[in-house]
Amino acid sequence: MRAYAQKLAQEQEVSAEAAAELERKYSVTGLLHDFDYERFPSPEQHPLVGNKILEELGYPEEIRRAIMSHADYTGVQRQTHMEKALFACDELAGFITATALVKPSKSLAEVDAKSIRKKMKDKAFARSISRDDIVNGAAELGVDLDQHITFCIEAMKTIAQELGLSGNVGSNVPNSAVVS
Repeated sequence: MRAYAQKLAQEQEVSAEAAAELERKYSVTGLLHDFDYERFPSPEQHPLVGNKILEELGYPEEIRRAIMSHADYTGVQRQTHMEKALFACDELAGFITATALVKPSKSLAEVDAKSIRKKMKDKAFARSISRDDIVNGAAELGVDLDQHITFCIEAMKTIAQELGLSGNVGSNVPNSAVVS
């Protein structure tokens, strides 16, 4: 989400202040969009319960609307770039993470668009992730699927450490075993 905000700010040549606000808004939306899912996972509850909680806490309509629009069954149509970016990135981020975690190094460094597209064909892999949402999300955002996948992988690589996806090659080797 943050990377798409940065890209949009650059494309629109907005001021540094406006770019920072756009990035903040997209980041908050991305972080909060599923905060209620663990407690309220059913379509009757998520993201409706979360929306009510966020409204009570004073979150802006723009953020709450984007969160509501990421679930097709709410009936909230995606209209803004932020709404489309949230939908486009939601399932894909989980799929990229799952793909990285099955790599020997458990690292995003080994993940590319080709490996994602290959895994998308395997219906048993990460079966709860909607491939249609991934494809439709890129289309709604108006970007080529492979470019979208690559863009999201590269964005996630910048925070791989925080995501726990920077790899573990050699992490089980004690320092005394390392030859200098």
